[in-house]
Amino acid sequence: NPSPPSSEAEEEESDAVGNTVYSKHWLFSILTRLIEVISPEKTEPTVSPEGIQTELDEEMENDICKVWDMSMDEDVALFLQEFNAPDIFMGVFAKSKCPRLTEICVGILGNMACFQDICMSISKDENLGQVLLQRLCDSDSPTLLETSRLLLTCLSQPEVANVWVERIRENPSVYDCVCFIMSSSTNVELLVKVGEVVDKLFDLDEELMLNWIKNGACRSVGPSVDDSPEELPDFKIVPCILEAAKQVRSDNPEGLDVYMHILQLLTTVDEGIQAIVQTPDGGKETWSLLYDLICHELCQPDDPLIIVQEQKTVLASILSVLSAMFASQTEQEYTKMRKSNVKLPFSCYFILDMPLIGSLIRILQYMEGCGKRSVDNSKESEQEETGRADINEEDFHLKILKDICCELLSNMLQELTKENTLEGLHQGHLNEETCSCAFQNLLPLYFASVESFLEVLREADQTLADNLEKRFPSLKVHT
Repeated sequence: NPSPPSSEAEEEESDAVGNTVYSKHWLFSILTRLIEVISPEKTEPTVSPEGIQTELDEEMENDICKVWDMSMDEDVALFLQEFNAPDIFMGVFAKSKCPRLTEICVGILGNMACFQDICMSISKDENLGQVLLQRLCDSDSPTLLETSRLLLTCLSQPEVANVWVERIRENPSVYDCVCFIMSSSTNVELLVKVGEVVDKLFDLDEELMLNWIKNGACRSVGPSVDDSPEELPDFKIVPCILEAAKQVRSDNPEGLDVYMHILQLLTTVDEGIQAIVQTPDGGKETWSLLYDLICHELCQPDDPLIIVQEQKTVLASILSVLSAMFASQTEQEYTKMRKSNVKLPFSCYFILDMPLIGSLIRILQYMEGCGKRSVDNSKESEQEETGRADINEEDFHLKILKDICCELLSNMLQELTKENTLEGLHQGHLNEETCSCAFQNLLPLYFASVESFLEVLREADQTLADNLEKRFPSLKVHT
């Protein structure tokens, strides 16, 4: 006997993609239409006078955007992978001149790459990988944003990160394109995402970071793209990072954190420190930006104590760079003194700045205040195990910030003269409260620096020096 006809519910269920309510036939029809859009036989609907398609059919755009949204579902992503959507998208990149279509297709790939197996398949496709890197030379900001998001997703997958690092290292045009974006874009969202890509790359591979540090000395040659800038200047990585940081600083705190961490990563190698301090302005622009952030923007006197916890990572990155610059310039000054046999004054514009010393002490005061409050809270209620883990992690990051802050402060105090100290006393950066906070945090590890500063302070304000000696008996002069 013939089987009874299937119900509409059964037909819908057989047409569903995985456990979703999305239709296989509908998705397949969109992929088919996409192939038609880029096929040579297809007459492009909207053409500019130069013969370049500039717009996408409204209905097609709406449908492909629905696919973009749907591709966040793993079942849909797997269906698209099964029907070779990445190959279709590669055809779009090669033939379409419609920026919106390119953006959407890269965005769909970015969603698909969030799933490990698909990410591995995309990453191992050498042709697709090269084509995607070429998208970094695109002139369309939305496409650049989606390309950067896709790259960051792949670099965040340990199984394929090395594939992309090697691919980028072998493709010199990536350096030019990234530097061009950082130095010229005003799109904050794009700058943040590109910064995250650079941060991830430098964190993953020191060799690539060294190559990019040295890359400003020579022109890089890579595959040309039709819509890439005709001529790119000789980029140096530090000025590009600074320009991007200036763009994001007021609109995106997380983006500022990213770019400050990139600078910090540069200081982990000697070549990176030299790239910062041996710029044409001698590092002045870098120091000025970081100085302004520390002294006038972050962890300010009218901020609540909790601000030091919220800003701990960006503060640690900034102070780490300042400390590396200070040590480098101090070493250069001493080298000049040895060569000339003349004791030269510290002429560097940043060495003995009292507002900066005041800001370092304020950060230590805020950390002390947070520490006291944490102790009080722990006495009032018991923390659950997960809570304790979070607090321990907070304490760890705050300890890193404190260590960096103390190192820079001790080095600066050791170089103070009587004139600098008098200036600090007059401006209010140095007094019994601030000096006590500094000594409390610096002792006993930085005893020599504190002792050196106290000798200078005794010349400037004997009474204050005596009071500090009473509070810290270990500092009393032994006769």
